Amino acid sequence: MANPSSQRLDNWHLLDDATQQLAAVHRAGLDVTTEKARVTRLMDRLAAYERFWLYPGTKGLSELRALLRTMDTAWLSAKTSLAVRLLAEYGDRAALFDTDGNLEEQELVARAANQQFFTVLLADDSPVTAPEGLAGALRKLRRPEDATLYEILVVPSVEDAITAVALNGEIQAAIIRHDLPLRSRDRLPIMTTLLGVESMKVRTDRTYDWIECGQWIRELRPRIDLYLLTDESFVVSDQEATDLYDRTFYRLNDVTDLNSTVLAGILERYRAPFFDALRAYAKSPVGQFHALPVARGASIFNSRTLRDMGQFYGRNIFMAETSSTSGGLDSLLAPHGTLKEAMDKASETWNSDATFFVTNGTSTANKIVVQSLTRPGDIVLIDRNCHKSHHYGLVLAGAQPVYLDAYPLPDYAIYGAVPLAKIKQALLDLEAEGRLDKVRMVLLTNCTFDGVVYNPLRVMEEVLAIKPDICFLWDEAWFAYAVAVPWMRQRTAMVAAQKLSERLHSAGYRREYRLWREAMADIPREEWVNHRLLPDPDAARVRVYATHSTHKSLSALRQASMIHIRDEDYNRLAAEPFGEAFLTHTSTSPNQQLLASLDLARRQVDIEGFLMVRRAYKMALAFRQRVTADPLISKWFGIVTESSLVPSEFRASMQGGRQRHANQIGRWNEALQHDEFVLDPTRVTLDIGRTGLNGYDFRESVLMGRFGIQINKTSINSVLLIFTIGVTWSSVHFLLDALRRICEELERDQQAASRAELVLMERRVERLTHNLPALPDFSAFDPAFQPRKGARDGDIRRAFYAGYSETDREYVPLSEAALRIRDGRRLVSATFVVPYPPGFPVLVPGQVLSAEIVDFLIGLDVHEIHGYRPNLGLSVFTEDALARFDHAGPRPWEPAVEA
Repeated sequence: MANPSSQRLDNWHLLDDATQQLAAVHRAGLDVTTEKARVTRLMDRLAAYERFWLYPGTKGLSELRALLRTMDTAWLSAKTSLAVRLLAEYGDRAALFDTDGNLEEQELVARAANQQFFTVLLADDSPVTAPEGLAGALRKLRRPEDATLYEILVVPSVEDAITAVALNGEIQAAIIRHDLPLRSRDRLPIMTTLLGVESMKVRTDRTYDWIECGQWIRELRPRIDLYLLTDESFVVSDQEATDLYDRTFYRLNDVTDLNSTVLAGILERYRAPFFDALRAYAKSPVGQFHALPVARGASIFNSRTLRDMGQFYGRNIFMAETSSTSGGLDSLLAPHGTLKEAMDKASETWNSDATFFVTNGTSTANKIVVQSLTRPGDIVLIDRNCHKSHHYGLVLAGAQPVYLDAYPLPDYAIYGAVPLAKIKQALLDLEAEGRLDKVRMVLLTNCTFDGVVYNPLRVMEEVLAIKPDICFLWDEAWFAYAVAVPWMRQRTAMVAAQKLSERLHSAGYRREYRLWREAMADIPREEWVNHRLLPDPDAARVRVYATHSTHKSLSALRQASMIHIRDEDYNRLAAEPFGEAFLTHTSTSPNQQLLASLDLARRQVDIEGFLMVRRAYKMALAFRQRVTADPLISKWFGIVTESSLVPSEFRASMQGGRQRHANQIGRWNEALQHDEFVLDPTRVTLDIGRTGLNGYDFRESVLMGRFGIQINKTSINSVLLIFTIGVTWSSVHFLLDALRRICEELERDQQAASRAELVLMERRVERLTHNLPALPDFSAFDPAFQPRKGARDGDIRRAFYAGYSETDREYVPLSEAALRIRDGRRLVSATFVVPYPPGFPVLVPGQVLSAEIVDFLIGLDVHEIHGYRPNLGLSVFTEDALARFDHAGPRPWEPAVEA
């Protein structure tokens, strides 16, 4: 996953250093052969990139080459330093500056104007009929006072256009001529490296292929505007082309309409309707007599006791407060104006059919979806390690979970994800019991806290082959950013749902399904778990929901979340229940600032997401490389790699060895397309076992206590570092410096330790690296809470509320629990027991305690365990209560069945 865009910036900084060194050596009258060769080498390297950017671009690089040829080293060094500064501060916008004029004045004007700037790609190889052709004609329409400016980047082929869009994140629109040559005149190695040899093969017999160009751009950057220029009257008769391009311009003589369309398209994506309305409201004179004293800030700024609050938060946050939905502000409970428009725009960005804003966090979003899709007695297949909100959602809905165990990672005391085979086996077992009709939903976390990402398309495809009407809820709380980059976008629930729906409705799939049915004719259903399954296109319904903690991975305020829906039966089956569930859990006084931040988070993803998320990946990969390469840091710390977090049986791309892939990008692309699980590199699990410190102490006492470095999650011998769009290069260097200082202290302690102290150190390390508590699987629901004898699902709602009765429960200290279990005592949890972080339950109400679970809880280094009272112990049902529950009879929604 090399990032040529970041490599370009690195090379410009290296060139800056090299030209300064060349100037110094030249000024001293020394031999400059070595320094000149280094500068030449870096310029040659940059030549592979610059034609895909406006600034410094090929023109700027050529000017520097000319200075090198004349050995005007002082001016070369100065011009290079200026180029690097402008590039870092303005990016492509620096192309509008006249660097030979009064640059300081131009910069002041640019800052004062507060104009938005964008790069527009023009893929055009036509003869130049005007002094500057189409690009020049568009430039003539540009006015300095315009609120939005753009500059044209011209490329001459499909290959160049695709490469520019893939590299230059500042491109926000692309104009493609229909007769654009496919092949580049000067095909650079970066084109093969970036997109792969196979991917760049001609897929048609045409010399000019604007359709393929549009397909590639839509795959790489689906949110940029795409326009087609043609001289052929019927070129747009192809429906595929009509779907690819936002508009076609025919025999363009006057570019005014094209210019207006480009500007309007970019501005429409930039527009944040609810935020804009809220900002306008804050500026309006208002007389208020509603029940919100802090609105407009009078109760704050006129108060002697709250002035510090006003100074801290500023006036605007109160000016934008109101309990009214007039003035274009709209209502979250019945959206029809700017808020509805904002959610519709978010729906386009995240590829859903409908999107809903949630201001109570993703915990509430999860409960809304669970309650809207399930009824009492329904069965839900659910990852036992999913967030606690899902389990509470099942309690509220009365649905009965069949808990699925993720594969364990015992070396780090964490879990991975749920293998597809386990999901299929659970469905087939329920089918064999005659209870498949009760299964309503599959609920999984994508991506997991530790970065394990499912293949949602494959999961949904095979599950629908067994249960064609099942619903899917993908908890993508930490994965909202994935839509911004093409490599992870394909693994999001909404994109996978669209692809699955299109596949099932295609004629080619019907032929594929018919052949599959013939091949499977003699294979019993109970053996389907070992075979690739395909759903019946006439029976399968694509019903997919995803929840996003927008605030956890994008620039939204805390508790700002979204629900995304792609449900073919939504209007017929789910709209009214969803509406009721949404009203049940949504406050009648939603926070306006949270709603506005969701609107703005969408805008940022649309405009800057590709740049910012790609930068986060770059930082995560660079950090991984630095830790591994540093002899001192790697002695005490390790990066837990994909091969450690995703077992080999789930990584088809690695079967047969690395030599089958031309390069690392090729292997990664194949993994994303075919592997059951992949690791998102922005989640970095740092192995700290060799330090002798457990995860909790390392986080609290060392990272936070000494350096002020904050992290979310620890395990017994690891800490999780999350590289979001809010991480900076400075913070990455600070973290590396902190790790290096810690290692230096560990080295000193080791060297100064006595023999006895060394033995103690070795014991601590041994305990953290080899003697970890075994990870327990979900044990079972006690028969008292099973809908029928031997059932895998349990009546979690009944168990939850049964635990409310103080006379029916008691506390058992952890130290005694294992002894009682071994003595044959029946211990059943009366509550959720949730270590935090990461926030998934080790025990749920009605679950049987096992010795393995007790040992795991004793060995946990987490000091915050919800549902567990250290001074009393675990809350369990009394023996009398369990005996009474055993004879309580079937639930109202379950028919009486003899054992």
